[in-house]
Amino acid sequence: MKRLSMAMCGLIAAAPALAQESSDPIKLTLHDWSGQLITTTLMGEVLEEAGYNVEYVQADYIAQFAGLKTGDLHVAMEIWETTGREAMDEATGTGNVVNLGSTGMNAIEEWWYPAYMKEVCPGLPDWQALNDCAQEFATPETAPLGRYLGGPVTWGGFDDERVEALEMDFEVVHAGTDAALFAELESAYQRQAPIVMWVYAPHWAPSKYDGEFVEFPPYSAECYEDPSVGINPDAAYDCGKPRGPIWKVAWSGVAEKWPGAAKAIENFTITNEDMGAMVAEVDLEGKSVEDTVAAWMADNKDTWMGWIAK
Repeated sequence: MKRLSMAMCGLIAAAPALAQESSDPIKLTLHDWSGQLITTTLMGEVLEEAGYNVEYVQADYIAQFAGLKTGDLHVAMEIWETTGREAMDEATGTGNVVNLGSTGMNAIEEWWYPAYMKEVCPGLPDWQALNDCAQEFATPETAPLGRYLGGPVTWGGFDDERVEALEMDFEVVHAGTDAALFAELESAYQRQAPIVMWVYAPHWAPSKYDGEFVEFPPYSAECYEDPSVGINPDAAYDCGKPRGPIWKVAWSGVAEKWPGAAKAIENFTITNEDMGAMVAEVDLEGKSVEDTVAAWMADNKDTWMGWIAK
C-alpha cells in the first residue's frame, strides 16, 4: 500500500468502517489517451489518500468490459457516450457491471476540419458538401478517395461503417496512437494542408485550432440499430455520433468489497474546462500525468476531500 498523508491517516482512524474494507488492490484501467490517464490517476491518488490499495492495469477500451464483468478488473473511469454506450449497456445488462454515474464531463467525438478548408470546400460543415470535396482531402495513398484520419482502432466509433452507409468517397485511415493523431493535426495546421480527422472534447485541440465539427444526419439509437432508419434503408450507422456524458463504471462487486471507494468514485466529478487544461499541460507543455494530477490536487483539496468524506 502506498504512503498516506498525515491528514488522511487521521481521517481513516476516524472511520472504522473503512478499516474493515478489503486491503486487496482496486484495479483501475488505463487506456491510450491523456485525458483518461489523468482521470484515472486522479481517482487512484485520491483513493490512496483514503487508505486504499490501488493497481493500474493497461486495458483495451472496449475489450475491458470482459474483465469488468468477471471482476478481474474493477473500475473504468471514462466510458464515453459517443463511442462506449453500446458496450456499456451490454455489460450493465448482465448485472455484473454497474454505472457509477457521470464524471461531470460531456463528450463530443466527431469528424473535424480546420476552418481554412472552407476556402476550398465552402459548403462545410454539411457532410454532403464534405463528400463533394472528397478529392481535396485525398493523399497519394488514398487518391482518388479522400482520407479521413480516425482514432486508434480500439476506440471504436463506427467510422468505417459510417463511410460505407453514407456512400462517402473517403477511406478511413486509423492513427496508431492519440499522440500520432494530434501530431498530424499540428503538422497539417502549420502547413495549411488538407485534413479531416477525429477530434474530441474535452480536449485542448478545439480551443487551440480554429475549426468545426462536420454535421452529419442527427444521431439516434435507431440509426445505429435498425438499417431501415436513416437515409440509407439498407445500412445502420448512416448518421452522426451520439454526444453526452462520460461515465464511470465498475465491477458490481466493488460496492460490497470496498464500499467507501465505490462511494468516492460515485462522488468524483470534474469539468470539461479543468480536464482540458490538464490535458494541455501534459500534451502541450510536456508535464507528466503524475505532476499534473498532483498540482490539481494541491489546488483543489476541498473538492477531492469531499469525494471521500461524503
